[in-house]
Amino acid sequence: SSIKDRILAAQKEAVDEYVGLQKGADKMYYDLKDWYSWHGMKKDIAEYKWEGLAMDFVTKLPRTSSGQDIIWVIVDRVTKSAYFLPMREDYKMDRLARLYLKDIVARPGVPISIISDRDSRFISRFWQLMQEELGTCLDMSTSYHPQTDGQHERTIQTLEDMLRAYVLDFGGSWDVYLPLVELSYNNSYHSSVRCASFEALYGRKCRSPIMWDEVGEGQLIGPELVQETNKKISHIKDRLKAARYRQKSYADKRKKPLEFSVGDYVLLKVSPWKGVVRFGKKGKLAPRFVRPSEINEKVGPVAYRLDLPEELNGVHDTFHVSNLKKFLADPT
Repeated sequence: SSIKDRILAAQKEAVDEYVGLQKGADKMYYDLKDWYSWHGMKKDIAEYKWEGLAMDFVTKLPRTSSGQDIIWVIVDRVTKSAYFLPMREDYKMDRLARLYLKDIVARPGVPISIISDRDSRFISRFWQLMQEELGTCLDMSTSYHPQTDGQHERTIQTLEDMLRAYVLDFGGSWDVYLPLVELSYNNSYHSSVRCASFEALYGRKCRSPIMWDEVGEGQLIGPELVQETNKKISHIKDRLKAARYRQKSYADKRKKPLEFSVGDYVLLKVSPWKGVVRFGKKGKLAPRFVRPSEINEKVGPVAYRLDLPEELNGVHDTFHVSNLKKFLADPT
């Protein structure tokens, strides 16, 4: 066999049998390029699980009883598995660093690279020095949009869409159910890896709470908790499926992301959420969009805060761009 085949086979063997010895795609490429070369070499040297991350914040969420109002979304670029970390907008960088060390470094380990937008937290001197000490390369995009920056950003955007819809469902107690959202997402089929993210990560299917009734484990922890958990997971899976459908439809229709300005009027798609579809008409005759609302604020690259009509009083006012439609007529 060729030198190329032998190198790639040795890399695969090291990962399959001696995971602790793997060097990482970038390091291996730079170690080898002075000695060997072939067309597409960098692409052929694979990136491995939790070696390259993508991360973003889902902000402006309803504050929970414990003060949480933001979700830190961290995704493995290979398996698409993710962690959802609840936190507060006002966390200082040292608190953020401790959260990262506890929930990421202590679990899958130190990543080789992180892709993110230019959030003030990610461009802070503290964050950059910490990642430099850990040996992690930071890659910050100036335009963090799914149509222009690749598959991992589409994953992030789908997750933000799903999480915002889920927060509308659970309101001020959303942090209580966030672990179930994480489980449901990681245990759902992902087309890019052709299996569930959990299976891509661990090499086996996840035994989720929805299976407890079948194996009799419900008797051990209380049937009411099992039934309630099953109901919540089923509901969350519906939200994820709807978010993926919206994102595919949204991406298929446009090459550039839809953008609005403060002061623009938009129509809000209401069908995905309970509590929103229950005003006015119901069922198939229910309107797909609420009457025009003015945009008060842009929240990150893909979400907007609206001045909602009185009939939506109590509904959180920040929505993902895929749930908005430009209103062209004069709202007055």
